[in-house]
Amino acid sequence: MRLASFTLNGRPAWGPVVDGGVIDATSQFPTLKAALAADGLAKVAAWAADRTADAALDAIAFLPTIPDPGKVWCCGLNYHAHVEETGREVTEQPTFFTRWADAQAGHGQPMLRPRESVQFDYEGEIAVVIGRGGRRIAQADAARHIAGYACFNDGSIRDWQRHTTQFAPGKNFWRSGAMGPWMVTADEIPFGTSMTLVTRLNGQQMQRATTGMMIHSIAGQIAYVSSVAPLEPGDVIVTGTPGGVGARRTPPVWMKAGDVVEIEIDKVGVLRNPIADD
Repeated sequence: MRLASFTLNGRPAWGPVVDGGVIDATSQFPTLKAALAADGLAKVAAWAADRTADAALDAIAFLPTIPDPGKVWCCGLNYHAHVEETGREVTEQPTFFTRWADAQAGHGQPMLRPRESVQFDYEGEIAVVIGRGGRRIAQADAARHIAGYACFNDGSIRDWQRHTTQFAPGKNFWRSGAMGPWMVTADEIPFGTSMTLVTRLNGQQMQRATTGMMIHSIAGQIAYVSSVAPLEPGDVIVTGTPGGVGARRTPPVWMKAGDVVEIEIDKVGVLRNPIADD
């Protein structure tokens, strides 16, 4: 099942994506996060089975797949090519930083380059949405806690990221990243399935990698961050970007107003965002 969050007739909604559009499931649960917290996806699937679309895709405005996450954990430096291009070394433990909910936009919505910088970079990533909460989750149990997967663009303001050794300022400018277009539920992507991630800028491929190229696995990431704090339904783990970021090209490639960036995961879909100036 594909599940999206969106606005419909000026109000926030969510629901399954079907041929021809979306079904509004707010009568069942107010948000996708609420449905996850109630372990309600099976109920929604049964309810929606004989329903037709309430709105066409071009009649809605996509929101980030989880508009209201309690936590967004982002794994940095998780592909060898990206570690090498940054001049860093592989670490025994994963590198994590956090991203705020309002630092993301939905599919089709503009990602905003702030007036404070021109160093606006793309980072294509695979996002894991947590469905079942837990603390100190063992790697062997990680699959049971995954609700699904989505595309993520960890848009980065590079000079602000480098002001200090802490990444957070450059990762949290308002609507500088994106998540979507929807979540594909975990039953459609069995745990351990190889997924291919591709980033394109104005149609040109900039990044390509598979999940098998990760340094720290998805299960390992779930175990690590759940040791720090309990994971809750609707939390998001963004699993790292591969090599090919704009900052490490010669000359650097920065996103600017009028550009279009796409993040594609072969088992999920394509997250597409225009770039605009804030």
